[in-house]
Amino acid sequence: MSDAESPLIDDLEHELRAEGVRITRQRVAILSALANSGDHPSAEEILERSRKQDSSVSLATVYRTLSILVDRGTVLRNEFDGTGARFELANKPHHDHLIDVDTGDVIEFTSPRIEELQAEIARELGYDIVDHRLELYGKLRTRD
Repeated sequence: MSDAESPLIDDLEHELRAEGVRITRQRVAILSALANSGDHPSAEEILERSRKQDSSVSLATVYRTLSILVDRGTVLRNEFDGTGARFELANKPHHDHLIDVDTGDVIEFTSPRIEELQAEIARELGYDIVDHRLELYGKLRTRD
């Protein structure tokens, strides 16, 4: 674990303790797997990654830990079409997602043009945007 991840894991542990949850070796392994994830892992992928640190981690502990962190707003649960539940830390700046329909890969991106267009559309319709989610689904183009 790098020094940069330690404060993040401390924050995640704090969220669990606030719910009265004991911080066990298994939960530390789960939190480490989350902190090290640069992608959007499923619960099963988090289990697999956690077991590299502690082979006794169970899927039930992964689900319970994720459920608490999602309820507290620390972890986001995404339901992308056809990929099942995927998880990501909520401490990231706003971004949108492009989902590869062939592989299930989730690519994060930001676009000031898209953000401006959404705000313009909402304004024209008499609304202020309070939240939004943009998911694009695509296939990688083949190069000829």
